[in-house]
Amino acid sequence: MVSASFPALDFTFLEKVEIPQVCRVRLTHPRGNPIEDVDGAVRQAVRSSPRLRELAAGSEVAVALGSRGISRIVVIGQAVVSELKALGHRPFIVPAMGSHGGGTAEGQVNVLAKLGLTEEALGAPIRSSMEVVDYGVTPDGAHCKFDRNAAGAAAVVVVNRVKSHTTFERSIESGLVKMVAVGLGKAEGARAVHRTGPRAFLDTLPALAKIALEKSPIALGIAVVENADKDLVAVEGVAPEDFFEADMRLLKMAKSFIARLPFGKMDGLVVEQIGKDISGAGMDYAVTGRADLRSIPNPPEPFASRIAVLGLSEATGGNGLGIGLADFTTVDVVSRIDLRQIYMNSLTSTMAEKSRIPIVLKNDLDAIRATVSTSWSASDLETRLCLIRSTLHLQEILVSESLLWETLAGGAEQASDFFPLRFSSQGKLLTRVYEKEDQETGA
Repeated sequence: MVSASFPALDFTFLEKVEIPQVCRVRLTHPRGNPIEDVDGAVRQAVRSSPRLRELAAGSEVAVALGSRGISRIVVIGQAVVSELKALGHRPFIVPAMGSHGGGTAEGQVNVLAKLGLTEEALGAPIRSSMEVVDYGVTPDGAHCKFDRNAAGAAAVVVVNRVKSHTTFERSIESGLVKMVAVGLGKAEGARAVHRTGPRAFLDTLPALAKIALEKSPIALGIAVVENADKDLVAVEGVAPEDFFEADMRLLKMAKSFIARLPFGKMDGLVVEQIGKDISGAGMDYAVTGRADLRSIPNPPEPFASRIAVLGLSEATGGNGLGIGLADFTTVDVVSRIDLRQIYMNSLTSTMAEKSRIPIVLKNDLDAIRATVSTSWSASDLETRLCLIRSTLHLQEILVSESLLWETLAGGAEQASDFFPLRFSSQGKLLTRVYEKEDQETGA
């Protein structure tokens, strides 16, 4: 791991900043009808494929699994592997995650392991390689790359969640199609998609996916949709010729379950954790309002004048991609970021903005003080301040008094009286959005 070292600078004027008290608020989001028997639903999806049923006994089948923190992903992977074995096949796992894991075969195995996707857990070997085959060229000159191990199998099963992309609005965003073009394209394929910037997702990605679907041995897609509580509400087996239609249809469903904050504008947003398991961009712009790409304007709402990031999720490891979307962070956070990983992601995606390092302060206390003092509020105590665990975890949040009325008007429920944020003697934030003792004591 290659990390940066920053000095713990003191700014005495920050000691005079008054941080508003906050209260705990519970949010409700659309839940749909969560699937109770995930294992059974996945097995049925596998059995629905005539191509898999017609394969000769003993055929090798590649199961493509990615780097996202999909709900029940271990159960899903186990069910796919087990059902393929029941059909008489020999499944193996291929990491389908573009350039993630530092763009190395070993790094991608480690990414899967952080998600619980190990050979032991899945009951199948993992074949990880950055080697690809070339299936041809799109009209605009992009080469269609495809994982060599998967290309050599008798069949491929692609497993992915259908959801909104964390930067762009399109009819097809993150799902089966993207996993074919980017995930199974490995680092070379990811670069082919991203090389022309945002328009690549409208033109290059679909063109590459069409070539791969025609020439590769892809036999089935397992598409899943989650609600805001991370429950699976849809599991579908999709034939290759239906990948585009399924992605468009299921994306509409997925967007109906997106968790959002019940207000449009904040002076300051404090995020406990960012990570690739939380969002492809570390933080979801549907919550923060920040895509921060020079060629694409941010949406008018939500809008946060200032954002502070206080940590990385455990599952993301050192991948702190998205730190560039913050205004403030801490020495501790930056020391945990693997620069090789975030730089590899940005060099591949061409989105350099997400890997830039914001203002680095010595601890959480100073980062929150800086967020308050620079947020353009009329005074410190009038700051419309919100604290969240992550952009994925929005069942509970903390808000200041100036933000409470709008929060309640948006359908939220106040769950505590107002209390001051607590910090350790070293300036570490002790109050946690989801911390049990905080819920019980109101502090």
